[in-house]
Amino acid sequence: QVQLVESGGGLVQPGGSLRLSCAASGSISTIYGMGWYRQAPGMQREWVAGITGGGITNYADSVKGRFTISRDNAKMTVYLQMNSLKPEDTAVYYCNANCQERKCYTYSTDPRQFGSWGQGTQVTVSS
Repeated sequence: QVQLVESGGGLVQPGGSLRLSCAASGSISTIYGMGWYRQAPGMQREWVAGITGGGITNYADSVKGRFTISRDNAKMTVYLQMNSLKPEDTAVYYCNANCQERKCYTYSTDPRQFGSWGQGTQVTVSS
């Protein structure tokens, strides 16, 4: 069973930085594509950033220029470096991907395509 575990969240002041990690465990042997998503209180879950198997990155307009997604294949981990954080970035952050036969291939910009989610990691931006 695929298990993606998010970590690295916390409380940070506006303008600060955090680095989130998404670690694959269980039966996953390779991560190609992966996406980061977030859900603020009372809001729908939204896509934040994604990385493809070829290393192409893509970002939601709201985080472009501030967030960076990266992948460490040896550690089976995908990161989300978040800089210049704003109060509106406050949310629970999740990672997810389309995974089959021990490999995670692609992400989706539509979170509704995923039927299951991990526990996420809380990010709170507040002074």
